[in-house]
Amino acid sequence: MCSFTKAIHVSLAITFLISVSLTNIVHGFDAKAVIDSPLLTQKIGTNRTIKVDLNGNGEFKSVQAAIDSVPEGNSQWIIIHLRKGVFREKVHIPPNKPYIFLRGNGRGRTHIVWSQSSSDNVESATFKVESPHFIAFGISFKNEAPTGVAYTSQNQSVAAFVAADKVAFYHCAFYSTHNTLFDYKGRHYYDNCYIQGSVDFIFGRARSQYHSCEIFVISDKRLAIHGSITAHNRENPTDNSGFVFVKGKVYGTDDVYLGRAKGPYSRTIFAKTYLSRTIVPQGWTNWSSGANSSENLFQAEFKTHGPGADTEYRAPWSKQLTEEEVDPFMSIDFIDGTEWLPVWL
Repeated sequence: MCSFTKAIHVSLAITFLISVSLTNIVHGFDAKAVIDSPLLTQKIGTNRTIKVDLNGNGEFKSVQAAIDSVPEGNSQWIIIHLRKGVFREKVHIPPNKPYIFLRGNGRGRTHIVWSQSSSDNVESATFKVESPHFIAFGISFKNEAPTGVAYTSQNQSVAAFVAADKVAFYHCAFYSTHNTLFDYKGRHYYDNCYIQGSVDFIFGRARSQYHSCEIFVISDKRLAIHGSITAHNRENPTDNSGFVFVKGKVYGTDDVYLGRAKGPYSRTIFAKTYLSRTIVPQGWTNWSSGANSSENLFQAEFKTHGPGADTEYRAPWSKQLTEEEVDPFMSIDFIDGTEWLPVWL
């Protein structure tokens, strides 16, 4: 075989491999490296749309009014399209209104904002979802209450309370100072989201996968302790919950732990994630785990990289996982995603 023919064969082989790789980028779906609004709309298969526009160019001016118009026990996907603007209201998806797709015009253009601190995390939340089969795309959720005083009734200021099964956020943002994202319970997927906070700002007992998310740490000068990005609560070994961060990056303006163990079996994993110097060398803390021993904690990393990924001074009970150990968590099957997600990366 002449060298020219060999070159053609090599070129065709490379083209085939690239094609196969791209096809597998979005498992079982279109070969797109980015999940966008048209793709989500296509996958849920509906054209039922309620428009919400602050200027009156839609069916409603209020997000909550649009949600209230959805029939109880709704069994087919319905799109609530939020046009650009700042919707200053508390928003609640109640338990009896599934199959809502809350679609914004982009997290820099569509905002749901409230300002409330409380001794009760749920009460303070700007946005609450308690119904299964919910999707949000391209929306910023923000609690703009000023940083409260630690250990007082003005401490909690949640941006979003996620308390339902089969919930997904794509290209959304969550802003607060303390307790930003209350990832309470259920199976959840966060794709290309931005999450900002200082102390325990991703917390709860959900089974969640965060794919290619951007985590930004801001300063909290109220306490003489380091804050933490996560505070996952897992009370027993049969609980299948956990927070798993795949790819993405962590950076910011203050020093934090990757996670604070909440519960004796707390489980959090950062895999293939960029860590800036904002991560303290110890990496993890077992403070308030409620356990006499740290042996059952599962605070782990896999191939994290960047200046905050140095393992020399990591907490001795934290784990550096092998490929075999991390595979079940990095798979979308960790949240049974093939059964309910319209699309994933």
